[in-house]
Amino acid sequence: MRVVPLYPAFLRNALKCSALLCLSLLSTTVQAATPSPRATVTEVADAIQAYYYDIERAKQIATALRGEAAQGRYDRYADPRDLATALSERIRPLDGHFRVNWRAPDAAGQAPGPGMRPGPGPGPGPGPGAGPGGPAPVDFSPRRNYGLRRVEVLPGNVGYIDLRELPHFEFGDPNEPARRALEAALQLVAATDAVIIDLRDNGGGSPAAVGYLTSAFTPKNADIYNRFRLRRGDKMLSESEAPADWYPTPRLQVPLYVLTSARTGSAAEALAYTLKNAGRAVVVGQASGGAANPGGDIPLAAGFSVFVSFGSPISPITHGNWEGTGVIPDVAVAPADALSTAQRLALEAALKQGLSGAAAVDTRWALDALQAQAAPADSANPADYLGQYERIQIGQDGGRVILRNGKRPPQPLAALQRDLFYVAADPSVRVKFERASDGRVAALEILRSDGSSNRYRMQNTP
Repeated sequence: MRVVPLYPAFLRNALKCSALLCLSLLSTTVQAATPSPRATVTEVADAIQAYYYDIERAKQIATALRGEAAQGRYDRYADPRDLATALSERIRPLDGHFRVNWRAPDAAGQAPGPGMRPGPGPGPGPGPGAGPGGPAPVDFSPRRNYGLRRVEVLPGNVGYIDLRELPHFEFGDPNEPARRALEAALQLVAATDAVIIDLRDNGGGSPAAVGYLTSAFTPKNADIYNRFRLRRGDKMLSESEAPADWYPTPRLQVPLYVLTSARTGSAAEALAYTLKNAGRAVVVGQASGGAANPGGDIPLAAGFSVFVSFGSPISPITHGNWEGTGVIPDVAVAPADALSTAQRLALEAALKQGLSGAAAVDTRWALDALQAQAAPADSANPADYLGQYERIQIGQDGGRVILRNGKRPPQPLAALQRDLFYVAADPSVRVKFERASDGRVAALEILRSDGSSNRYRMQNTP
């Protein structure tokens, strides 16, 4: 039997089952290809009783499922997809990670690897194993750049990391591809005045990445990391999420913001929860999915599998976790507004840290542009500005004022106030229109946050 854990780094030992249990599960895997709904429900109940971290509760859940199956509650679900959905809806309220999946047996080898495949629960979990003798699951993490969708520097020198999964790697090898990818992302934002980590579409992954990323912004050996109560047979173990290797150059003072939504699940919630409770990050957005307990898929007969939580985290700060409630944001806004809100907060925080000179101007201009987007300024009739200003042409497209400079791509302008605009794609560049005594526009000046500028006189109007 192959079990793929959601938190593979330290659950490996916890997943070792007794020889008798393994033989029992293997025997069910090679049963007829179309077991009855009652048989499948019994298998789900057996897996929960064997692996769920809360031993007494596992027995209660399993007993209830067996009783429902015996009463015929699931007999009407002849289609395995319907049965998987019905069972998932039945057990998901009991634990945010519980779910039953079905995959056509001949497609089992195409299942993604740990933490890669979005599932029907609050966040993605591992795909079902191929079963005894079947092909190994495909690891899609490298194809998805180890979860790193975007890494960039936003206007005003704010670092932004759009992270869609927490990739797994083993500590001890600095050349692990997933680890190097995370380090590359951190290096790209190393000189920024604030950092935003976007977890709004991150369903989870590995605690190795959680611990390592946390150590990039917190003091070494800080007592902030979750400890996991893990089940091994009828015994309970305890393991820490603290990394075995620490990020070498943590940024302890940089303003840090974490974006969350109801799609944020599992290990992504662990990252947000730990940084928030350590007082190290401001969480912005929507309460997360509320799936705290790590685990993995247990393969069953005929393409079924059940995701079971093998452990439960405990924070040394809160002495609890986020199961059921989610990580509650410090600044609650709609997920669609979380990034712009965090940008504004980051720019304000950077200014409070004492920026001066051109750096302060650049940050202030970026903040002005964000505020103008939220509350567009009243401006004069765009027709006032149209015309040729020496080599600069001001035109109009769909109601927007457009700047053209020779053969360069046109640049839309956005209004800050009357006669003052910024380049929409780059708020560090502004365009100020000057009027003559008769009120007509006579010139424009291109201003840059580094203090440089150019002035161009109006040549003619359209």
